[in-house]
Amino acid sequence: MDYSYAYTHSKIDFYFKQSSRDFVVEEIPLYPFDGEGAHWVVKIRKKNFTTFELIKFFSSYFGIKSSEIGYAGLKDKNALTIQYLSLPKHLLNQKLLENFNHTEIKILDITKHCNKIKIGHLKGNKFFIRLKKLDKLNYQKMQQVVDKIKKFGIPNYFSYQRFGKTLDNYLLGQEIVNGKRKIRDKKMQNFFISAYQSHLFNEWLSLRIKLSHLIEKIDSKEIYKALSLQFENEAIPQVFLDKEYCKTLKQQEHFFKLFNGDYLCHYPFGKNFLTQEETIIKDSQRFIEKDIVPTGLLSGSKVQISEKEAGFFENLFVDNKIKSVGQRRYAWIFPENLTLSYKEEEAQGELEFFLPKGAYATNLLRELAHSEIIGEE
Repeated sequence: MDYSYAYTHSKIDFYFKQSSRDFVVEEIPLYPFDGEGAHWVVKIRKKNFTTFELIKFFSSYFGIKSSEIGYAGLKDKNALTIQYLSLPKHLLNQKLLENFNHTEIKILDITKHCNKIKIGHLKGNKFFIRLKKLDKLNYQKMQQVVDKIKKFGIPNYFSYQRFGKTLDNYLLGQEIVNGKRKIRDKKMQNFFISAYQSHLFNEWLSLRIKLSHLIEKIDSKEIYKALSLQFENEAIPQVFLDKEYCKTLKQQEHFFKLFNGDYLCHYPFGKNFLTQEETIIKDSQRFIEKDIVPTGLLSGSKVQISEKEAGFFENLFVDNKIKSVGQRRYAWIFPENLTLSYKEEEAQGELEFFLPKGAYATNLLRELAHSEIIGEE
């Protein structure tokens, strides 16, 4: 996973192992539950269970089908996690929920809702992460980076969890897309194709960060030449010869440079829209104000593809053979309520923050450490 880093500091040393003591995740619902309706909604605290394992356990314990149980997002096994499940009222007595007892699963609250909880029906997740073997010098260095992240945000890479134990399950997805491999289980087939989409997204985002650093470092007159050297076999868009356009790239306060034809999206939710050459500076200012963010492509049918010079770079990572539904994903996110505290005697740091749905906490750790954060799963 050799993806570009957003920040340019040197490596920060600390020890992190994902565990229920050092990694806590709390799901934040998209909206308040009704308090009445055809479904029980249970707030659950768990450890040593994946969400799928939890659903399978509840299915067996309460005697209902797994498909009847609703959930909004998947939570890690090696963590203390809080999330919500929905269960149909007509199949389950409230007393069974109230009397439920398990050493690693606790029902914290029971309410009602009119609808089954579905994937994606969450605002995001709150995180608590403990970092060990963090000396004072590295803590001070980390605090400086945290302050920058509060202002500029982080790239929204798909993290290692997306790519399997050997980090290469996207290759199987690529083979499926190319017709070289078939998998009978349709869900697993779609999973591998999705991993391939995620890989292409990450490769595009890594390139854009690399190009942004390049533009930051060199004179505006040298941008076309530098890009030509970078892409020897590609016809670089002639607009990069335009001195005024290149100046607009240099003038952008955010180091992730917006290009003409980028698809932007209102943040933290909203509609996609194209940026134009005459609005780039204004849009870049809105970007640093956390009002809008650039988006990247998850290849598929009927999905918006960037245009002009932004499209030139995005098309390097488009695979038209992917027939599943594509979409656009935030390329950048802003961690909210980000704090770093330090316990000098224990040489431990504690991070707390909120991320929107679909974002990975390990990306923040990776950016801080400037090294890969790879868990056991």
